[in-house]
Order: sequence, then structure tokens, then C-alpha cells
Amino acid sequence: MGFNNEGIEAAVARLRRKRSNIIIGGNIGKNKVTLNERAVNDYEICFEKLFPYVDYFAVNVSSPNTPGLRELQEKGPLTVVLKRLQELNSQKENRKPILLKIAPDLTNKQLDDIILIISETKIDGVIATNTTIDRSGLKVTKKIRLESIGNGGLSGQPIKEKSTEVIKYLSKESGQAFPIIGVGGIHSAKDAIEKLDAGATLVQVYTGFIYEGPAFVKKINKALLKR
Repeated sequence: MGFNNEGIEAAVARLRRKRSNIIIGGNIGKNKVTLNERAVNDYEICFEKLFPYVDYFAVNVSSPNTPGLRELQEKGPLTVVLKRLQELNSQKENRKPILLKIAPDLTNKQLDDIILIISETKIDGVIATNTTIDRSGLKVTKKIRLESIGNGGLSGQPIKEKSTEVIKYLSKESGQAFPIIGVGGIHSAKDAIEKLDAGATLVQVYTGFIYEGPAFVKKINKALLKR
């Protein structure tokens, strides 16, 4: 399915109608059919078209739903993409924050490369993490059942510990050199605090927001204020 949406023009048309001051992030990635060697062109197009309408960018190189996309997390291709986006950003009158959205399945060596790349490209931070391709956190273990569910990214509570460990590693090994947005398996205020204690500066909720409902955000904020 890749990034299942109607494309950049449809997104821009909707964002033009925005009348509130809600913070909007532009989650950008390459098209499913675009070869990785030309991926930087897709990121550039999305960046330029969304720039007037979003407050920050999430450079998504970690969605497991787009074949080959995660290969862009390797040092060489990732540096090319981020350097180009920073070049475009520096040409703007008012630059916007660029954050890198990474997978929870990276090795420590790959995370070390991420820290180095952020230092070199001077992007503004990391979103840790996207969904996982690992199925070991599921209660459903029968292979035939898992195959019937299909491939794709697994979100929610099964990735909670994975994402927290990535946050902890990045924060410690970088010496808290950049902001980290913690995401993955946050289903309670306690989970959100756990991410912050691990080194996150902010948190995002996706699956937890669906299951816990709109009041979930208020519960998290109340817990943070008490803290």
C-alpha cells in the first residue's frame, strides 16, 4: 500500500482550508514506485509543496509499508536526502524544523550512524519510532494466522519497549544533543512519562489515541502537571 493517500496536491488543497493554529507536521516520503536512487527528488517535491502549510517536517524513511524505503536509513542515502532538504530549508526566509522518523528495528550501529548524520546535517531532531516489522510482541504466534493478517507495520503496545529503548540509546549516546519525539505504545499517562524519562522531549500518540479516545491527551497533560 505504501503511504496510502491521495498525493501531495490533495494534501495541499486540504491544508489551504486550515483555519486554526493547530501545529501541523508534514510527513514526507518517496512514492512506492520511485527507485531509491531517485528518492531525494520525491522528498524535495513534497518539501517544497508543503512548506507554506506545515510547521515542521517528518522525514519518513522508516515505514515498512513502502518496499525498499527502509534502505534509505543507511548512512549514504540518508545523508543525501537530509543534506538536500537542509539546503532547501536554508534558502527560505524562515526555515522550519526537520525531524527524522526512524524505525524501532535499527541496530545500535545504525543508531550510532543516525547520531553522526544528525550532527553532520544539523537537522532538528528525531521521531522515535515508527512501526515495527517484528511480530514477537504479539499474543498471536501461529505462523499461519500471522500470514493471514499480512505484512506491514505493527503499532501500539507491542512496540512500547522497543521504542523506549531506542529513545534511551539515542539520548544517552548523543549526550542529549538533539530533541527526540517519543512515540510507540503510549496507551496511558504512565507510558508517556516513561518515554520522557527515557530521554524524549515530546511525545506523540497514534494507536493509543484511537483506543483511549480524545480525553487521552488531557489525561496525559494532567499527569505531567502533577509531576
